[in-house]
Amino acid sequence: MGAAFQAKGLSHCHVDMRMYVILFLMNHEFFMHRCLELARQGQGRVGNGAMVGAVLVRDGEIIVEAWHEEFGGPHAERKLLDKFDQKIGSEDILYLSLEPCCHHGKTPPCTDILLQRGIKNIVVGMRDPDSRVAGRAIKILREHGSRVVGPILPELCDRLNKGFVSARAHGRPWVTLKQALTRSGEISNVDGSSQKITSSEQDRWSHSSLRALHDAILVGINTIISDDPILNTRFIQNEGSNKKIDQENAYQPYRIILDPHLRIPLTSRVLTDVHRSRTIIVTSESDSPSAEALRSQGVHIMQIAIENNLFDWDSLWKNLQTPSESFHGITSILIEGGRRTWEAFRNDQMVDEEVILVGR
Repeated sequence: MGAAFQAKGLSHCHVDMRMYVILFLMNHEFFMHRCLELARQGQGRVGNGAMVGAVLVRDGEIIVEAWHEEFGGPHAERKLLDKFDQKIGSEDILYLSLEPCCHHGKTPPCTDILLQRGIKNIVVGMRDPDSRVAGRAIKILREHGSRVVGPILPELCDRLNKGFVSARAHGRPWVTLKQALTRSGEISNVDGSSQKITSSEQDRWSHSSLRALHDAILVGINTIISDDPILNTRFIQNEGSNKKIDQENAYQPYRIILDPHLRIPLTSRVLTDVHRSRTIIVTSESDSPSAEALRSQGVHIMQIAIENNLFDWDSLWKNLQTPSESFHGITSILIEGGRRTWEAFRNDQMVDEEVILVGR
């Protein structure tokens, strides 16, 4: 009887502890979700860096929040602490979607300001894949008396920064390939001419959930010549209304055109609209009069050598990830066409995920 009673009491203790752990994790996950919402606001503005959100919590309430707003600007945690000039309490908790940096880059190490301000409780969403950090910051903070919990929701944090992770882990941007197919598996008319396949609903989803979530849209020169696409996010609408967003001021991904011999017509819409400064022409011929004409319009010309009828991948990735003047680098690419471009990326195993939209 005593043994049965003791076992029952132990089971109750285990249940209580399990509930405590569940509530503990739920609380952390709630605030980490807010970090991710904030981090998303840095989409397309942080160059080759990471999107990061930060919130400071006191007694279960957020008292200040921030995110990494722009390339070269303060990191999320430094931005947050610059905004908050009050004393940090011993029970206050700082939530970060990414492990803080611990090295000198464009900004000082964030571990320094966290220790200077006396942050004692830190929750991180994921470890930083950068070899200069990679757990070192967490170790530094713990060695100086801070309690660091995490990773919390690492899959979501990793997904948000899939481009940043790919750049640090594989030395190239994350590549998504998108295709639109008819129900019979065709991508064009029988004579090879283009046809409208996707619905308006699919177009809106593609613009909001694909184009707007990548740093760049990539196509081959034949797609530009045959279809003259705009390659922007014009089908995104304001939430809760049918009104389209202000295209001139909204975030627009870069437009990358693979054009080995610089055949792009100067009247192409990617060269003549208000976002032409976000058009990148990848070519092997950067010294021609056409190249100079394009540069004078604000178009980026990126010279990459050709090997075996393909651009040199290593050189292309290095150039696309390296900041230069007003270009701050990219870490994710959405490939939209055409067939030869799809095949080139697939054949060299440069595709991380594929999205197929099936139309009529």
